[in-house]
Amino acid sequence: MLVKTYGSAVSGIDATTITIEVNIGQGINFFLVGLPDSAVKESQQRIDAALKNNGYKIPGKGITINMAPADIKKEGSAYDLPIAVGILAASGKINTETIGKYVIMGELSLDGGLNPIRGVLPIAIQARAEKFKGIILPKENAREAAVVDELEVYGVENIKEVIGFFNGDIKIDRTVINTRDEFYSQLDENEFDFAEVKGQNNIKRSLEIAAAGGHNVILIGPPGAGKTMLAKRIPTILPPLNLHEALETTKIHSVAGKMGKDSSLITTRPFRSPHHTISDVALVGGGGYPQAGEISLAHNGVLFLDELPEFKRTVLEVMRQPMEERMVTISRAKMSVDFPASFMLIASMNPCPCGFYNHPEKDCVCAPGIVQKYLNKISGPLLDRIDIHVEVTPVSFADLSTDVKGEPSKAIRERVIIARERQNKRFDALSGVYCNAQVSTRILRDMCKIDAHGQTLLRTAMDRLGLSARAYDRILKVSRTIADLDGSDHIKNEHLAEAIQYRSLDRESWAV
Repeated sequence: MLVKTYGSAVSGIDATTITIEVNIGQGINFFLVGLPDSAVKESQQRIDAALKNNGYKIPGKGITINMAPADIKKEGSAYDLPIAVGILAASGKINTETIGKYVIMGELSLDGGLNPIRGVLPIAIQARAEKFKGIILPKENAREAAVVDELEVYGVENIKEVIGFFNGDIKIDRTVINTRDEFYSQLDENEFDFAEVKGQNNIKRSLEIAAAGGHNVILIGPPGAGKTMLAKRIPTILPPLNLHEALETTKIHSVAGKMGKDSSLITTRPFRSPHHTISDVALVGGGGYPQAGEISLAHNGVLFLDELPEFKRTVLEVMRQPMEERMVTISRAKMSVDFPASFMLIASMNPCPCGFYNHPEKDCVCAPGIVQKYLNKISGPLLDRIDIHVEVTPVSFADLSTDVKGEPSKAIRERVIIARERQNKRFDALSGVYCNAQVSTRILRDMCKIDAHGQTLLRTAMDRLGLSARAYDRILKVSRTIADLDGSDHIKNEHLAEAIQYRSLDRESWAV
């Protein structure tokens, strides 16, 4: 007897429906074909034990299982359940009337229990797109799948429930979530707040500008100045995720297996902080079967690289193209996978190996030339993609000991949202451009026109401070964002003057 069940394979952040054809005939062999990997081939042993421990068994006949399309590699243990259901249905143990209406996925334990799987959200989205009635999967993944409306989601704990469901012996309660209510109820949940930061008002101002324009930032300062503390609070002042961004972010984390137990939707902007010993593959993604890296997990959020010069140079260099294109393409001989990577880069570093170059109170003990050598660990092309350079100084005792709280993140975020709305209107006709940091040089010249006084100020600053040529475009972008925060249609001299001070590392006097 031939029976078809349906599962799904995830490639990148998208899913493809897999048809699992089970045929039982003469003989005693068990064949599993259709490009399965080792984990899929091992399903025979898991299924055999699970069925025996629940009063069933694999029939002692010739069983052929084909996973179509056969040219797509099938990976992982999530095919245990659809294969087991197909075998039982082909042997007459399960009613086959409604099996074809559902996508079935789940990893079997030897006792018949179901373990959670990865990539549930893209699987559910694809199931709805192909007009399946519903999806059956482990209970711990049910809330994540239920984010997709117009799809019946049934979370089950063991294979006996699945058998009883198809035979009409038991009724499983649907998992239902109001996606919009779930989204808006968790929208403002943040662990950190800028109100907790003492002093550092000039640094807060620069980070507000960065958030308003989507600019990349590097924080330079001695140990204990608060660089990490400030960076962790940046997601709290970025505009809230919209529903489309939340779904896209959740898909990436779902495929990477980063969703927590019984979680449904990511509603806060991601903050990823990899250690400086990370490899280039772990950062941008890759592997024999491509997986998302840290830059994709930071999509729609913040990627924080603490102690930037300590990262291997090759690791930093592989970020250059994704930072420009906001997408990383991982190519292999038989496939090419795209992962979104639109993130805001926040980097921090000590000014020198000892950490006290330019410190107001402590002396730097580094030998001559060491400071420049330390800075040279970061390539010029990478620094060229960082719009704002900020020097972070230690907080004074007077600021630390005060009981007065700083401005809360909520108030800063409101100003950032207003500035972003101005940018959305400005770039409404441009595809893929949502903030000032994303504009090309050609558009920049039309968008950031400055008068003769502004030109004179900018020329004087470049001459006197020794600013490099690459600083010119960055200053214009940042000044445009400052003007947006100020509610101005035109870039004024004060906007340019403030933007100029955020190019510390471009000064020829730096590290001399």
